[in-house]
Amino acid sequence: MKIIKFIVIIVFVILMAPGRAVAGGPFGPPQPIAKEAGGIHTGIGYWFHEDKYINGTEQVTRQNQIYSELGYGSRNGWEITARVGMSDLKLIDAFSSSTASTATSKMDFEEHGKFFSTVGAKGFYPFNKTFGMGAFIQGTYYFSDFTDNVSGNRNGVPFSVELAVKNLWDVNFGMGFQATVPYGIKMYIGPYVHYSELKVSPSADVAGIALASGETTMKNKTVLGGFAGIEVPLAKGFRLNLEGQYTERLSAGAAVLYVY
Repeated sequence: MKIIKFIVIIVFVILMAPGRAVAGGPFGPPQPIAKEAGGIHTGIGYWFHEDKYINGTEQVTRQNQIYSELGYGSRNGWEITARVGMSDLKLIDAFSSSTASTATSKMDFEEHGKFFSTVGAKGFYPFNKTFGMGAFIQGTYYFSDFTDNVSGNRNGVPFSVELAVKNLWDVNFGMGFQATVPYGIKMYIGPYVHYSELKVSPSADVAGIALASGETTMKNKTVLGGFAGIEVPLAKGFRLNLEGQYTERLSAGAAVLYVY
C-alpha cells in the first residue's frame, strides 16, 4: 500500500509540473533534507554545467551558477525545493567562421549575471534504515535573454552582429537509489531524463557563421543521463552535498545546507 501511495504522489508531481521550466544545480539525495519530523532547510551552492545542443550544427554551452535555496521536507517522504541564483553563459566557438572570406573579432559567445529560478519536487520510499529509492522532477527558467556582440569583415566589408540566446529552459526527471552508511552519510546514484531548448536570434545574417544564419531553436543532443552524489553531515545542523551529472557533458557542483 505504501508503494502504491508513493507512485501516485510521483505521478501527481509529474502531471502538475510546469511545462516551461536549464540545469539549476544538483538533484540531491532522494530522501528529503529534513529532520525525522520534517521541516525546512536552506542552502547556498555552486554548479558548473556543460551541455551540447543541435539543429543542423552542434553547439557546446558552459555555465557557472551560484544560488541559494529553500526547501521543505515532510516526514512522509516528499520534498519541495526552490532556488534563485545567477549564471553566466558561454557558447564555445559560436562566432567561428567556416569560410576564409569571413573573419570575426572573437570566437566565443559570453554573457554574465543573469537571474534564474529552479523549482523541484521529490518523493522517497525507504526499504529499510539503510536503503531506499525515490523519484524527482526539477526545472529551471531564466528571466532574461543572454546577448553578446561580434564584429568582423566579410570580403573586406565590416559588419557587427548582436546574438541573443532566448527562452533557455530545461526539465529533468529521474529515479535515485540511496544508501545511508555510518555517521549518517548518504550516497546516491541513478538515471534521469533531460530535455532542454534554447532559441538563437542574430540581429543580422552573416555567411560563414552558423549561429548567425537566421533565428533557430536548438535542443539538447542527449536525453538520457546519470547522476551520483554524496551528502555528509557537518557540525550543528549543516550538511555538505557533492554531486556529478553526465549526459553529453559532465556537470558537477557542491552545496552547503542547513537543516532547521
